[in-house]
Amino acid sequence: MFNHFLRENKISAAILTIIRLYLGYAWFTAGFHKITGGFDASGFLKGAIAKPVTGPDGNMVYGWYVNFLESFALPNIDVFNFIVPWGETLIGLGLMLGCLTTAAMFFGLVMNFSFFLAGTVSHNPTDIFLGFIILTAGYNAGRYGLDRWVVPFIRKTTKTYTDKNKASA
Repeated sequence: MFNHFLRENKISAAILTIIRLYLGYAWFTAGFHKITGGFDASGFLKGAIAKPVTGPDGNMVYGWYVNFLESFALPNIDVFNFIVPWGETLIGLGLMLGCLTTAAMFFGLVMNFSFFLAGTVSHNPTDIFLGFIILTAGYNAGRYGLDRWVVPFIRKTTKTYTDKNKASA
């Protein structure tokens, strides 16, 4: 019943628009400040490696993630210094404009969980909660945005492409 309300109701679309704009603004400003102010993730990554998330017994909880940061992210810091600020900015734009909303929110959640696994709590729990609401709502979250036109266009284009491939097979 709640799922139906989130995915179909126009009132929930209006509420989702407010949530989407809030999260979009937060993502956009975070990314834009990193782009314009210079950003280097190496200090954050070194801190996450040096002081990983530990459980009540003091043992490392996400050793696999620390291993990923140490063996892949840190050696490829230039890639991450590009992906993080531009990813945050594009996620914010997608959410604020309501364009490819579910894709933007999916990648926003991936980034939120990445920050969480590295030990940063901050506002991530709230963002994750609101992000899952938007992700669950699907198309309805972008109903009052560009998704109103973009999603039908993509569906039509994909259907035409699929139909052409079936005919030629």
